[in-house]
Amino acid sequence: MKQLRVGILGQGRSGRDIHAIYLATDPRYKIVVIADPLKDRCQRARQEWGCEAVTDYRQVLKRQDLDIIVNASPSMLHVPITKEILKAGHNVLVEKPFARRVKDADALIALAKKQRRLLAIFQQSYFAPTFRKAREVIRSGVLGRIVMIKIAANGFARRWDWQTLQSFDGGNLLNTGPHPVGQVLDLFDPKLSMPKIWCQFDRVNTFGDAEDHVKAVFTGKGKPTIDLEISSCCAFPVYGMQVYGSRGGLTNSGNHVEWKYFDPKSAPRQKLIRTPLPGPSYCRETVPWVQESWDVPEDIAKDVFAYMSKVFYGNLYDVLVNKGKLAVTPPMARRLVAVMEECHRQNPLSRKK
Repeated sequence: MKQLRVGILGQGRSGRDIHAIYLATDPRYKIVVIADPLKDRCQRARQEWGCEAVTDYRQVLKRQDLDIIVNASPSMLHVPITKEILKAGHNVLVEKPFARRVKDADALIALAKKQRRLLAIFQQSYFAPTFRKAREVIRSGVLGRIVMIKIAANGFARRWDWQTLQSFDGGNLLNTGPHPVGQVLDLFDPKLSMPKIWCQFDRVNTFGDAEDHVKAVFTGKGKPTIDLEISSCCAFPVYGMQVYGSRGGLTNSGNHVEWKYFDPKSAPRQKLIRTPLPGPSYCRETVPWVQESWDVPEDIAKDVFAYMSKVFYGNLYDVLVNKGKLAVTPPMARRLVAVMEECHRQNPLSRKK
């Protein structure tokens, strides 16, 4: 088995707690070098991963012994540093958000093509087990025509770190948003058409100048209406999905998915009546529901986050070693950037100096 040599830029929450912690357990990968401007993080990386560690990421770019570089730098540096990585001749995996603007996403995609290097975007939430199961049920057709989907990624939090600042590409949409927005767009149309968007931002408990409450509605001809919330001012946290269909519906939360539907052939036969119904009656029937449910397998439920990383990095390994195809493609990430850019266009916010 070929072992891929990896460099990681950044040892903050993403670089360490997501990428390094996972890669240290996967025998298909070897962490060779870490870069972080903070000396204490470099020292910790040497102790934890047994790798080299440097404070200047450009030293990593000069190396010729790496199969891929993970760009887990702060959000506002994703685009410029990814450009540097590609120009240096490396394959790159960039953390979300991929970019703030479509023009930047297009520039990175074009540069990767010119350099003949892999450009991958870390959107592991496409592999969330409950999302995949919900998508499977929706696409099976048992729920009928999908009328509306509600997705909520809500909680209550007051934040005062750099991810609350517009100048750092902060805010709930760019920070948390790529996860649920990516799922929204996959359910809206896997063929990458753009939805019509209505979006509203608010600043509630943030100490910065970026939004901490997002409400968005996505529509399109022949498509379901999708209602999305990403809020940090919900005292009764909601994180899940509801699906409305012409023959039934679905809900998921936590590690549980349940859905119910009816077969039109077994439903009571009805016809339109234009005259008043007899007696003090009401138009009511009992639909013969078929009810089903599914739970994330116990071994996966213990650490769903690690499972999503495992599936993502498994696909990445297949691409780099066996010339497989990316499950999360740059065009998918580009559409996501276009949607988030439109949401920001509709909600210009004042900035703190």
